[in-house]
Amino acid sequence: IVLTAFDIYLFFPLLGSIGSQPMRKYSCVSLSTQQLNIRNLVSYEKQKVPINAIMFITTKGIKICVSPDQKWVQSAIKKIDQKRTTRHK
Repeated sequence: IVLTAFDIYLFFPLLGSIGSQPMRKYSCVSLSTQQLNIRNLVSYEKQKVPINAIMFITTKGIKICVSPDQKWVQSAIKKIDQKRTTRHK
């Protein structure tokens, strides 16, 4: 592999950020206002930057960002956590 100076410049900043914090492929930049069907949610990720959000992942792999302050969001998180703990027993 032949790397030019330009390739090395782009590559090293990426390496530096890997050690300091996990790199995310997807980040929430806007939030959905719709309530989702909890039965279709299989996982979630909490995010603080660039906005405070919960990213739900559906059974089809679709990622949907919502505000963590909504009541239904907290219920969905609890249900997903319960499913995870019963699977690991």
